[in-house]
Amino acid sequence: MSQIQAQFPKGFLWGGATAANQIEGAFDEDGKGLSAADFVEYIPKSERTKDNAMEITSEQIRKTLSGESTARHPKREGIDFYHRYKEDIALLAEMGFKAFRLSIHWSRIFPNGYDETPNEAGLQFYDNVFDELAKYNIEPVVTLSHYETPYGLTEKYNGWVGRETIDHFVRYAETVFTRYKEKVNYWMTFNEINMITISPFTGGGVLSDKEENPMKAKYQGLHHQFVASALATKKLHEINPNGKMGCMLARMSTYPNTPNPEDVLKAQQDNQANLFFTDVHARGEYPKYMERFLAENDIQIAKEPGDDAILKQYPVDYVSFSYYMSLLSSAAPEGERTEGNLMNTLKNPYLEASEWGWQIDPIGLRVALNELYDRYQLPLFLVENGLGAYDKVEADGSIHDDYRIDYLKKHIEQMKEAIGDGVDLMGYLAWGPIDLVSMSTSEMSKRYGFVYVDKDDEGNGTLERSRKDSFFWYKKVIGSNGEEL
Repeated sequence: MSQIQAQFPKGFLWGGATAANQIEGAFDEDGKGLSAADFVEYIPKSERTKDNAMEITSEQIRKTLSGESTARHPKREGIDFYHRYKEDIALLAEMGFKAFRLSIHWSRIFPNGYDETPNEAGLQFYDNVFDELAKYNIEPVVTLSHYETPYGLTEKYNGWVGRETIDHFVRYAETVFTRYKEKVNYWMTFNEINMITISPFTGGGVLSDKEENPMKAKYQGLHHQFVASALATKKLHEINPNGKMGCMLARMSTYPNTPNPEDVLKAQQDNQANLFFTDVHARGEYPKYMERFLAENDIQIAKEPGDDAILKQYPVDYVSFSYYMSLLSSAAPEGERTEGNLMNTLKNPYLEASEWGWQIDPIGLRVALNELYDRYQLPLFLVENGLGAYDKVEADGSIHDDYRIDYLKKHIEQMKEAIGDGVDLMGYLAWGPIDLVSMSTSEMSKRYGFVYVDKDDEGNGTLERSRKDSFFWYKKVIGSNGEEL
């Protein structure tokens, strides 16, 4: 019996992924306006709960803007990529990166979101970044909206709840597509678009306490994001025929807790609730199973004539997603729970967990890749995967992060198996190749990088960069196209 020797394809896009709000800093420089991320407060670990939803209230915003709040907002500082991008990109190039995912901070280009003309200083900054990447033949992979809704749109329309935000987003997309059509071919519209239903302010600049029916507001805002994504895809194909547009999902692979058919049904429903987002993006229509969910939750989505036709006519070119862990579903969810990406879950006794309680499931990645490819038959792109951990700097400055190497190695092995299964996988972008501010908690101590950044949770440090053991390991992985792990 012959055996398939799985290999990563030639031209596989090895690299790493970041977000503007977690790395750039310079939140008020060169004409940039405030965004949703600029209001996210640092929460010390002792004060966090397992159900921390990263939500911001109108009162928190009022206190921040008036100066009454004493909270720190670490995403305003980031790791100063804004001034250090040349140094940072040189480190990525030293590892041999083929691709680097970053986001454009929408409020650098249109400070309020609804401005008539773009901010030239913001456009020039990303020109400089893309030129620096081109110097090393690193392909930029650019997210248009990565938890960075301009605060002006929150003030004026309560973010994505207002249909007007669609037109402002499409103008922003058209502006950057036109400006960077010779420099960027891979785009994504909304990072982890399912976030708007979990943390509406993070995912869509929506203040839930301003809404009579917060649940309905979430799904109305989501519908507007779907339409905006389709219209942006249309614009990209018109402006740059070589351009490829992807959607981006936080993939929540869910297993039944037991063979009990009730648990199996619950897991199926939870998986549908997660795949709903990519169903609309990739298939161009709301799936039938959502009709029952919307009806049972008394949600009527206001659609304009033509919305459904727009979704159908302009689906995405590829499906990208983040994968960190798997979840368990139970019809009677009793038992010990643990934290995870965006939500907590029942503990899986067959899996280890990170220091933050995220369950480590490399085989689950192979399962997710096969499920997504079977479902959509579109190229897949794993644009986030990594291990958040505490790193110790030794007396000689070295950082021995074997735990990170082990995590990544096991996930890369399973990607290779999925390619052997027939999955069309475009690339692998490890999350946070340079230590950055945590999305959910605004910590620095939860580190993902191959490169260490000297900064602590309280904002102290030199910001000096140094190479971890994983830096040299990942360089070998890329250099061997995934053969040397």
